[in-house]
This record gives sequence, C-alpha cells and structure tokens, in this order.
Amino acid sequence: MTTDRLIYLPLGGAGEIGMNAYVYGYGPAGKERLILVDLGVAFPDMDTTPGVDLIFADITWLKENRDRLEAVFITHAHEDHVGAVGHLFERLGAPIIYARAFTANIARGKLAEYGLGDHVVTTASAWPETIKAGPFRVGFLPMSHSIPESSALVIDTPAGRIIHSGDFKLDETPIVGEPFDEALWREVSKDGVRALICDSTNVFSPNPGRSESEVEPEVEKLVASCDTGIFVATTFASNIARVKSLAVAGDKAGRSVCLLGRAMRRMIEAGQETGILSGFPKVISIEDAREIPRENLMMIVTGSQGERRAAAAQLARGKHHGITLGEGDTFLFSSKTIPGNEKSVISIINNFSQMGVDVIDDTAGRYHVSGHANRPDLARLQDIVNPQIVIPMHGEHRHLREHAKMSMEKGRMSFVAVNGMMLELTGNAPKVAEYIETGRTYLDGSIQIGALDGIVRDRIRMALNGHVTVTAVIDEDDEALGDPWCDVMGLPETGRSGVTLVDVLEQDLSQFLGRADAKTMRDDDKLEEALRRVVRNSAQGEIGKKPEVTVVISRLA
Repeated sequence: MTTDRLIYLPLGGAGEIGMNAYVYGYGPAGKERLILVDLGVAFPDMDTTPGVDLIFADITWLKENRDRLEAVFITHAHEDHVGAVGHLFERLGAPIIYARAFTANIARGKLAEYGLGDHVVTTASAWPETIKAGPFRVGFLPMSHSIPESSALVIDTPAGRIIHSGDFKLDETPIVGEPFDEALWREVSKDGVRALICDSTNVFSPNPGRSESEVEPEVEKLVASCDTGIFVATTFASNIARVKSLAVAGDKAGRSVCLLGRAMRRMIEAGQETGILSGFPKVISIEDAREIPRENLMMIVTGSQGERRAAAAQLARGKHHGITLGEGDTFLFSSKTIPGNEKSVISIINNFSQMGVDVIDDTAGRYHVSGHANRPDLARLQDIVNPQIVIPMHGEHRHLREHAKMSMEKGRMSFVAVNGMMLELTGNAPKVAEYIETGRTYLDGSIQIGALDGIVRDRIRMALNGHVTVTAVIDEDDEALGDPWCDVMGLPETGRSGVTLVDVLEQDLSQFLGRADAKTMRDDDKLEEALRRVVRNSAQGEIGKKPEVTVVISRLA
C-alpha cells in the first residue's frame, strides 16, 4: 500500500476574494514535492489597513519548505494572481515561474521592478503542451475571462487528474483572447477528473453570464449619442477587450482617443507586444489631448474602483494633467463596483455631479459584464468536467459554502477548504490532513510586516483615539525638574472644562509627580505607566477619549 498522498493547501484566496496562492503536493506525508499556483495580492482599505500599500498571503510555511518547491504556475495576469511575484519570489528560493505569453510579459515587468532577472519566467504554450514539475505534469487549458490568456491548469498526478479552474467565464465571443471551447474541455475531462478546484465568485448570481461582445454595440451607441464635451470612460485596466471596445467606439464617433493611467497603458502595450491585441485605434498623448476640441476627445482612464491616486479620482478632484471636466462632459463607469469600494466610487460620482458632468454607471447592466462564471455557468462546467470532487476556491466563505452546497445537490462530493486547511485528495473522499498557520503580510511603504505585528493595529488606535506625547525630566535626586509638558495630535484643543486640553493634562501630571512615592520615581517602567494612566484618565474626563500615550523620561546624571 502506497504511503504517498496528494494534497491541496490554499494559503490565500479561499475564504476571501484576492491574494490567491494555492499549493499542490504529492509524495510521502511531510515530504511531498510541491507546486504553487498563483501568487497574488489583495488591496487595503482605510478602515482596517490604513497606510498599507498591498497585502500578501503569509508564505512562511512555503518558505520553510522551499526545498520541496518545484515551480510556480500563474493562471493569468490579474493583480490578485500575479501581483506578489516581485515582492515574494526571492523568499521562495529559485524555482521557475511558468505562464503564458501575456501573463509572462506582466510577470517579468514585476520582477524587473525588484532587480530580478526575467530568466526565471518561462513562457508556456497552451494545452496540449504540458510541463513536468516533479511528480506533476501541468498544462495550461485556455479559458475565457476578463483578461487575455487566462487559463485553467490541468494537473496530472500519480493519484489522478486535477483541474484548477483559475478565474473564468463561459464566453464564446470574448473580443480579445480565446473563447470557451466546450469540446476541448470535454476531451480533457473524458478519462476522469479526480477534483475540480473551482472559482466561486458569482455563485449567488442566478442568471447565465453574458458575453463581452454584448457590451460593444451598447458602448458604440452611447458614445455616438454624446456630441458635446469630452467623453471619459473608466474600466478595469486589465480588461483590454473592454478598453478596445471603448477605444473603437470613440474612434468611430470621430474622437481622438487618449489613454490615461500607467496600468492601462502597460496592459495595452503587453497585449500588442505579445500579439494578442490587434486593431486597436491610434492613441494620442495627454499633451496632444489638451489641444484638441473637447467634442473631439475621448479619454479612457484608470480608477473604476475609486482608487485615490488613479486618473478618475484625480479628475474628480479638479484638474489632472491640465484637463478639467465640467458642464457638457460625460463620464462612463464601464465596470462593476467591487463590494467595499462603494464609498470611494460614490464620492467621485458626486464630485463630477457638482462639476456638471453627466455620469453614467452600469446600473442597467448595459456597459459591463462580469469576468466570472455565474451559478448556471458553474453548474454547466461541472457537468462538462464531471469531477469526482468539487473544491470551491476564490470566494468569501459564504461563496465557498454555497458552491459546495450546489455541487452536493448535483450529486458530487464537495468540501469547503479555507486558507491554511490542507486537504488530502488521495482517497475516495477529501479529508483534512492538517492545519497550517496562515495569515497576511502587509507591504507598508517599502517594508513587509506581519498582520499580527501590531504596527497597523497601533496606527488604527492612534487614528481613533489621538496621541499624546509626555516629556518629564527627573533630576539626580529622583524628583521632577520643573513641570512635565505634553504634545497633542488628533485631539480637540479644549475639553468640557473650557480649559485648553494641554493645560489640563500638564496640571494633572504635575500634581501626580508632586505626590508620587520614591519607589515610583526611581523606576522608569512604573513611572511611565503611571504618567500614561494619568493622561488617559484626564483625557477621558475632558473629551471622552483615552488617547494613545508616549512617555519620554529624561534623567539627569
């Protein structure tokens, strides 16, 4: 009886949307040879991660076992699947990265930002080509999505075939990129699939998904109907099919097209460099755009999710690269607002409204279609693949659970595996092999910190409660030399007493130092804690808040 086992371990992306990182392994328990599928990022928000730039999966376990890692496979070029390769690749030792041409182009650019050579990225061809990585043989199976060359992975193991869906939709007319090929998927699945590890994002959407090609004529009609002012549209920078549809619509309407936003220009360049994007209208520079009559200009900009530094938000705040919007201009959101981004997007809409700009969103579903499979599409793919087991991934816990319920209703085994849960897939039913400690790593400026290090937690506490710095000078006889003083940040100037808050705090601190016992005055730790307590209690009485307090004690020799 063999002791080898097949394992699946999500480190990110299972129980959340974003930060995708999935490990597969085969071999003796604890000695499996490993591959990693995707290495992406999640994005911060001001409520829970203020000041943080990016969020990565905690790859500590993988780093500790990097001598067992054969290769990294990237399914597609969205940031939540490829965005962390430059930040984390060196910690994984020196495995090779496999990706298809468009994704490889993006991955090389990210590695170059960290001074890493692009030789570590190998461009893979589509199925039926396969790549040997230890006990695995892996092939890139084309699948439609909202970015070109998105691929599922066919992972052949001694314990059977796994299909890792990646992000997908069943689009047979995607404009840019490969259409969904049902015959190909049936051929790949005909000899049996042990497990389908499957995208769950839109499991709650009850209607079949719509094709990207349905958006194109609607956009063309809209742009053609606007004959005054600048027409500005925003969409996801990576959806180059949509960017192309918007650009073609502008060109047909007699408008010069300007792309505004580094990420969008980079995606279009990558599409052209790899030969998957053709027929894109000529674009003009922002300098030339400033000289063109407003009714002859179309701008396609980044910032569909309200990102503060993106072009859409900059335009909504007034002027960007010398361009201002106003009465007679039109702004189109050719995108869906991702949950959590509503406030930022609504703020932009309101700012444009105050300027007199006509804003059009996708409430009616005419100018955007999702890149993810809806519930009927998930069911259809399951029927095509007919896997023994369905393991939901890429979704919040509610998505995973609903996807598992749907799969079991269709008579298939399913299991909800969240980040850190290692499943064994060797037997007839999945089972938990062990639990791995997982979490998040924050990119804070240029430094990576752990989510549990307390740095961001302290930042949140200061944001909520304000901050007071107390300085006290103690002489050689362990007595206060003069009065202590306070510096206050993020707190009201005066409190309930009507006296300046700083004066109240300094008076209470002076009174405490005048009556403190000798033992406290000799012990810096005790004195620091006592001064902190005085400030917090005094502030609570004056302003109803207990601020964060830093105490500086200076002792004279």
